[in-house]
Amino acid sequence: MAAPTVLTAKSRTEIGKAVAHLRQAGRVPAVVFGHGLASIPVSLDTHEFEHVRRTAHSNTIFELKIDGKDVHKVLIHGVQIDPRHRQLLHVDLFELKSGEEVTVEIQLRTTGESYAVDRLGGTMLHNIDRIKVRALPEKLPDSIEFSIESLVDFETAIHLRDLPMPAGVTLLSDPDEVVAKVAAPHVIEEPVVVAAEEEPAEAAAATEAKPEA
Repeated sequence: MAAPTVLTAKSRTEIGKAVAHLRQAGRVPAVVFGHGLASIPVSLDTHEFEHVRRTAHSNTIFELKIDGKDVHKVLIHGVQIDPRHRQLLHVDLFELKSGEEVTVEIQLRTTGESYAVDRLGGTMLHNIDRIKVRALPEKLPDSIEFSIESLVDFETAIHLRDLPMPAGVTLLSDPDEVVAKVAAPHVIEEPVVVAAEEEPAEAAAATEAKPEA
């Protein structure tokens, strides 16, 4: 697992409509919460948060520094955005507790090549690209990789139960769900052209010999 990304925050007392001036000043209101923990209202630098959010996964762990001293390990739990102006309105940060497992979605990544795609002309079908897992924060992988080299024909499929789960990570999604499969190429049949029947030779000859009126 990669080293935690540092995110800075400031304590805030503004609530309700009073947070409007925070947004005007380039900051976004946020709250830090967790199981059995008191909620902490804070504000984040909007530009800094948007930058790290673009590169973060749903399971990225941040070291949140509040007022430059208090450090909390958090996950981004939710982001509220104004649908009309696409403005960042609010952020929920979930604080991690030592020894407490968390449930997150992990991104799937494929490795290798499929014979059915490269040699048989099939199309790779990725039914899902994220799975739900449970693990201790320090056990969470950035992603889970699996090989597609077993897809050598159009009947074989890779299910969630076939994925290599890292030690300490429990799969919560349906293990029977298909992750990847190769579809056969679509064959377009050429239309059959039926040739017009030729006139019998005798009829053609009689037509040619018919005297003019």
